[in-house]
Amino acid sequence: MKIVAKKKLWKYLFWLGPFLIAVGLTVGLVSEQWGLIPLAFLITGIVISGLGIIWQSYQSNWWRRRSTQAGTNALVATLAVLVILGLINFLGTRYHLRADLTETQLFTLARQSRELVKVLPQPVKVWVFDINQNPQDRELLENYQRQSSKFKFEYINPQARPGLAEKFGVKDYGEVYLESGDKRQLVQTINENQRLSEVKLTSRLQQLTNSTTAKVYLLQGHGEHQLSPGKDAISQAVQGLGDKNFTTSPLNLAETSKVPQDAAVVIVAGPKRELFEGEVKALQEYLNRGGSLLLMIDPNTDPKLNSLLQEWGVRLDNRLAVDVSGESVVGLGPATPLVTEYGQHPITKDFANGNSFYPVARPLEITSVPGVEATPLLRTKPYPNSWAESDLQSEKLEFNADKDLKGPLTLGVALTRKQAAKSASTSQASPTPSPLPSPTTQGKASPTPPASPASPVPPPSPTPSSQTATESRLVVFGNSNFATDGLFQQQLNGDVFLNSVTWLSQQDQQPLSIRPKEPKNRRITLTTTQANLLILSSLLVLPLIGLAAAVIIWWKRR
Repeated sequence: MKIVAKKKLWKYLFWLGPFLIAVGLTVGLVSEQWGLIPLAFLITGIVISGLGIIWQSYQSNWWRRRSTQAGTNALVATLAVLVILGLINFLGTRYHLRADLTETQLFTLARQSRELVKVLPQPVKVWVFDINQNPQDRELLENYQRQSSKFKFEYINPQARPGLAEKFGVKDYGEVYLESGDKRQLVQTINENQRLSEVKLTSRLQQLTNSTTAKVYLLQGHGEHQLSPGKDAISQAVQGLGDKNFTTSPLNLAETSKVPQDAAVVIVAGPKRELFEGEVKALQEYLNRGGSLLLMIDPNTDPKLNSLLQEWGVRLDNRLAVDVSGESVVGLGPATPLVTEYGQHPITKDFANGNSFYPVARPLEITSVPGVEATPLLRTKPYPNSWAESDLQSEKLEFNADKDLKGPLTLGVALTRKQAAKSASTSQASPTPSPLPSPTTQGKASPTPPASPASPVPPPSPTPSSQTATESRLVVFGNSNFATDGLFQQQLNGDVFLNSVTWLSQQDQQPLSIRPKEPKNRRITLTTTQANLLILSSLLVLPLIGLAAAVIIWWKRR
C-alpha cells in the first residue's frame, strides 16, 4: 500500500510542472516583462515536466515498445524534413538563383542595365500609376530590384491616392515615373498593347542619375540626311541620342569655320556633295585636338575627305558591296549586305552573331599608320557570298576577277590615335615641327607617332610645363542608310549607330545601346499543298496505318 501511495504522490507531484509553466507565462504576459521571476517559474516547470515524462516512460517500458520506436522514427524523420525545408527556404531568400532558358533571354536584364543599377549613386524609385499589376511588368521591375537595394518600385492607384498622382502630374492610367531625390521623369505610358520597356527604363535611369550631358553636332549643308522626320531622315537616330542623354545640334562649318569647343562627337551622315577645303581642315584640327568623328559615306559620292582619311589609313573603295547570302534567307537584295560577323571592340563586342544590314554600301580599305590603332567593326561573308562589284551599270551582278574584289569586305572600322596636348610654355620652348602628315603627303607613314600640330583652337589647358595625353577617335562606315528612319529600329542597326556615338563620346560610364528582346518566331509557314497534305496524313493516313496494324495483330493471335 505504501508503494502504491508513493507512486500516486510522484504522479501528482509531476502535475506541478505544467502548473508552474502556466504561472510563468501568465506573469510574463501580464507584466510584459520577462525577468527573473517568470523565467524561474518557466524553467522549474519545464524541468519537472521533463522528469515526469522520463519517469513515466521508465515505469511503463514506453521506450521499448515497438510502437514507440516506430513513432519516434516517424517524428525524427518529420522533423528532419521540416529542418531541410526550412534551410532551403532560408537559402532561397538569401541567395537568388534563377535560370532563363529562353533562347533570346527574354526574362534576363541586359548587361548594360545590370551594370548601371549596381552602381547607382543614390536611391531611385519607379512609380507605376495603374490599377492593375501586369505580371510581365512586375517581373521586369523585380529583376531591376534584385541588382541593387537602391532600386525600389511601387504600384499606385491614382483614385486611392489622388494627392500623389497630382504631385507627379499624372494624366492617364498606366503612366510610369522615375524618381531620384528631387528629380522626376516620365518613363512611358503602358497599356495592354505596350508593356514596360527595359530599353526606355534604363535610358531614363541613365538620364536621371547622370548629371553630365554630351554635345553631338551633325554636319549639314552637303545633302546629309535631315534631322527632322521626312524621307531618308535620321530623326529616329537623333531621338535615340536624346534618350541616351546626348544633346544634338546641326553644324554648318561653312558658317562657323571651326568645330565648337563643347563638341563631344561630330557626325557626318551621308553627304552627297563635297565639303569645302576649309571644312575638311576644321575637322582635321578638331581630331588633332582630341576630338571624335563619325563618318558615314555612301557609294557614288565624293565628299573630298580623302586627305583626312589618309592620315588615319582609311580609303573609301568606289565599288559596291554585293552580298547574295541574305537574298534567300531574309529576302534582302544583293546590294544590301547582311552582316553577322563583328570585330572585338566595345562597339560590337555584345552583338554575337546578330544581324545588321546596310543597303547600298561601299567597302573600306585599311592600311597601317604609325600611332593609329584600327579595329574592323563590320565584315561581310567570304566569297562567293560577297564581293565588291565594279560594274555598277550592269543589271546582272557577277564576279569579275579582273575588276572585282573578293569578300570578306570591311564595311566599318573604329580607329584611335593618341594626341599629346602641351602647355603654351612647353610648346614655345620646343620648336620641333609636328610629325603629323599633312594633307599633301597623301597619308605616307611618318617615322614617329603623330602628335598634335599647332591649331588656332587651343587644347584643354594643362598645368605649366606639363604634358597630358588625349585620344582622338574616328569611326567610318561605308554606308549611312542603315541609320535612316525605318531601318534604324531593325535588328542591330540602331545599336551600331548608338554604340558608335557612345564610344566616340569617350564617356566610359555610360552604358552602350540595349537591344530590345523579342521572342524567336518559331511559326512554320505552309503552302496550300503542304497544308492539305498535312491534313490528309493526320486525318486519313495515320488512322488507316493504326487500323491496319490492329487488324494484323488480331489476325496473328486469332
